[in-house]
Amino acid sequence: MVTLVNLRAYRRFFVVAWHFLPLLLSYARDRRRFLLFGGSRRVDSETRVERANTLLESLLTLGPTFIKLGQLLSTRPDILPPEYVDVLSKLQDEVPPADWSEAEKVVESELGPVAREFDSFDTDAISGASLGQVYAAEVDDRSVAVKVRRPGIEDLVEADLRVIRWSVPVLMRFIGEARAFSLETLADEFARTIRQEMDYDREATMLTEIRENFADDEDVAIPAVVESHSGPRVLTMEYLGGTKINDVATLDEKGIDRTDLAETLQRAYLQMIIEDGVFHADPHPGNLAVRDDGTVVFYDFGMSGRVDAFIQEKIVDFYVAVANQDIDAILDALIEMGTLSPEADRATMGEVMELAIQDARGEDIETYRVQQIVSQVEDTIYEFPLRLPSNLALVLRVATVVEGVCVTLDPEFDFIAVATDYLTEQGYREESIKQFLEQASDEVQASAQSLVRVPPKLERTLDRTDRDDLYVRVNVEDDDDVFDLFAKRLVYGMLLSFSLLTTGILYTFSTLRAAVVAGAFTFVVAGLLYRSFRERRGIRATPQFTRQNLRQREERE
Repeated sequence: MVTLVNLRAYRRFFVVAWHFLPLLLSYARDRRRFLLFGGSRRVDSETRVERANTLLESLLTLGPTFIKLGQLLSTRPDILPPEYVDVLSKLQDEVPPADWSEAEKVVESELGPVAREFDSFDTDAISGASLGQVYAAEVDDRSVAVKVRRPGIEDLVEADLRVIRWSVPVLMRFIGEARAFSLETLADEFARTIRQEMDYDREATMLTEIRENFADDEDVAIPAVVESHSGPRVLTMEYLGGTKINDVATLDEKGIDRTDLAETLQRAYLQMIIEDGVFHADPHPGNLAVRDDGTVVFYDFGMSGRVDAFIQEKIVDFYVAVANQDIDAILDALIEMGTLSPEADRATMGEVMELAIQDARGEDIETYRVQQIVSQVEDTIYEFPLRLPSNLALVLRVATVVEGVCVTLDPEFDFIAVATDYLTEQGYREESIKQFLEQASDEVQASAQSLVRVPPKLERTLDRTDRDDLYVRVNVEDDDDVFDLFAKRLVYGMLLSFSLLTTGILYTFSTLRAAVVAGAFTFVVAGLLYRSFRERRGIRATPQFTRQNLRQREERE
């Protein structure tokens, strides 16, 4: 059945194809120089950056859905080369707001007449994004921010999701099998993610949960939801003003310590990911502000995620391993999280991690930038592609974006140093050491028990040796009649030699008929010998040096 959404999707498909066709043809020529034949051609990093910028422009031109798609792709180093990930990571969700007349219809359909529900309402949007826009208003004598879903965005998103789903089989022809699997799952993941972002009830739930987790933290401020004025398409929150977090000049004018600010931001995200398991996943400067007292304010929880207990544990293991400069433990944590392929060469991966550490110019590991480590990991992910868990991909993106913000605040900011201090304060490093000592203690105890048990057994064995009473029996299990086969081959070989000799003698003395008979016999024997060598048999030898077998031998004697 042809619906309005499908008709729109058909039209959008051709628009999208028009924008992406040049990139697809370029990629196809990389694999086959003349499209249908010819060898592959090498693409340098500069060309990849140029193509990534072309892709970025296409995504911006195609509108809200594809802007969100670009943001998601920037978290997937298992699909795109590092150059593309780097370029797309700069993609910020900033779109001119829709006309108020259209947004007003959305507000009134959800809440009722604007004049009745709000004391005042500024119809000029204070910010615009691909899926929604924000207005300043007042409710019950308090300032609020009203987030309104962009008018008509639902139909556009659904049409674009159809286009993306139709495009996946085409795109899979241009990429390898491993990345094809990641691309196929990405379409479903993206559809789920963007629908969640359009669901303001979900955003209100996530915002409220995170706010409760920081209720006792005076350094972090998260706006409260005004439930009476919120719904699936409208979200009203208390308005918390502040200076944009990357406005360094204004922060300096207000005397705010930027190093403390960076540490506050980093600790907040460590708590969200490691302790709470629910986190704000879009920490670009537009969603972070600073109040005059140095409190960090978080905005826009549409992109937020959860981390299960297993991933939390492995993230802790990763940070502890980095702090301890334990390369093997780093690799174990990354592989167990699914970030690296278990089939990757550990020696090679170890060298990657060691090179990453050496990049710190000989400084202590705690001063090493986590962004450089993650970058090395992402390069390797692309070489050994596998599907990243969606929330883990968000965690990797958050780690790099947050550090970028922190370094803007303080160029000397040490991500790992702050993380190490946090883990130490929360007892994670102590717990890690305790687990190591417990494992070591168990191994020492097992070894000690073995040392106690071995000497008496060894002494008894030596005593039996002195008395010539020690037997080592090897029971050969000839389940496949291996020795019979050897005997057959020996007999066939002797017969073949004899028949060849006989045939030669008879032929020499001109007894043709006898020579033919002997030759036929020789041929048959040769065939039997050949067949015997075609049979694949195995032999298994089992040492019988057990207490039970020795006892049975003694009873027989």
